[in-house]
Amino acid sequence: MQKKRILLIIAFLLALGSYFFERHSPQTQTSSIEADYVLEFPSSKYPQTAEHIRSAIAKGQSAVCTIDRRGADKNREKSLKGVPTKPNYDRDEWPMAMCREGGSGADIAYISPADNRGAGAWIANRLEDYPDGTRVKIVVK
Repeated sequence: MQKKRILLIIAFLLALGSYFFERHSPQTQTSSIEADYVLEFPSSKYPQTAEHIRSAIAKGQSAVCTIDRRGADKNREKSLKGVPTKPNYDRDEWPMAMCREGGSGADIAYISPADNRGAGAWIANRLEDYPDGTRVKIVVK
């Protein structure tokens, strides 16, 4: 009987501690305040784009994309200004041109056209039903 009582008290304290920790821990980057939606990007399908996203975020670029399709052309013009083209490569931007966070100061990498365009089509397809203003956190898997 005494052992049951001690086990019950231990279980109660563990549950209470877990509850307190969850309620009072600082919010993580995946909080709903930061993004409305989380999109897991497949690094196995588009490895060059995935590496660029990881690298750009590590350098301080935003992992969150606020969809702004109408601003994409201006953002692309600003982000690629002064970045020369290279034969057989695309200039990949992060944040993407379709993101409010894109434009001047975006990180640019030269990657294969197949990887870049495939990744762009993949993301566009996943986000097509979301309106401008939706905040999407991109997580590379």
